[in-house]
Amino acid sequence: MMAATMKCAVGVEDVNVTFEDQQKINKFARSTNQMTELKKEIELKKKSLQNLQDASDDIMMFDDDSLLVPYQIGDVFISHTQEETQEMLEVAKEELELEVKKLEERVSAILQLLSELKVQLYAKFGNNINLEADES
Repeated sequence: MMAATMKCAVGVEDVNVTFEDQQKINKFARSTNQMTELKKEIELKKKSLQNLQDASDDIMMFDDDSLLVPYQIGDVFISHTQEETQEMLEVAKEELELEVKKLEERVSAILQLLSELKVQLYAKFGNNINLEADES
């Protein structure tokens, strides 16, 4: 089975993979995995942001200003006025938006690194290396 694979590679120029090349390939793989995890985290935080916005919208529709609204802090619910709850929701949204921004900046930095590594690795290995993400 291995011989068949070797025959298919006939005509492809032999390129030695140095330790430095392997380090770049490993860094590319780690960075790609890290970026995937960051994107998942961003999506979760965006869902949480939407939930906070939905809660804020729902609270605005209450007719009774004297109604206390339970707000979860850690493992307990504490009742607050609508105004206090709205303020707490706004603070929570601002904090989440800041976290999302920081995560997106990290993704952007990783994309820049991946772009640089692609240029270097494709320059050396050409079509002998595939650095494109699988869509499956």
